[in-house]
Amino acid sequence: MKILWESMPYLLRGMWITIKLAVVSEVCILILGLLLSLVRISRVRVFRFLAAVYIDVIRGIPLILQIVIIYFGLGHLGLNLDRFTAGVLALTVCYAAYEAEIFRSGIESIDKGQMEAARSLGMGYMKSMRYIILPQAVRRVIPPLSNEFIALLKDTALVSVIALAEVFQRGRELMGTLASVTPLVGVAICYLMLTIPLMRLVQYIEKRMARGD
Repeated sequence: MKILWESMPYLLRGMWITIKLAVVSEVCILILGLLLSLVRISRVRVFRFLAAVYIDVIRGIPLILQIVIIYFGLGHLGLNLDRFTAGVLALTVCYAAYEAEIFRSGIESIDKGQMEAARSLGMGYMKSMRYIILPQAVRRVIPPLSNEFIALLKDTALVSVIALAEVFQRGRELMGTLASVTPLVGVAICYLMLTIPLMRLVQYIEKRMARGD
């Protein structure tokens, strides 16, 4: 307990980096994922093909490998990114492929008659998507996107492979310094402090949406 108590201040500073990494990445992921989903359902066959290739390739490569390639590979090409930026880029590239499919499913779940009705009223395709289709689709994909964010929060631990000082990396450092596994127990506590409230929030959202609120 003494080791745990002494380790927590150092770990909590790392948890703040974990939160920033997850939040910044999620903002980028939502933007890129939505754009990919729109390209994926585009009427232009070449665009659909390119989006499908990106999604399939990225989803087929382990995230930890993507992190290493982006940080060390881009550095080898002369593009030297700091650890935080490289972590955000890797998480964005990976998770955007997954969330693009979630957005696409949400958009395609909207009855096609709504697009036809909007077009018959003189609205263009993009205007129909913006004001008619996307607001309904976003509402339907909130629960799965929330679950993806929880998964993203946990996967930030993989960025420790490039020695970013987030909570897991700090736990590993303390474990080596103190010759004790106890700091990793502190890391687990930090993750639970973040994920359990988020899981309860997702459950609440799902219940509200199931009632049609």
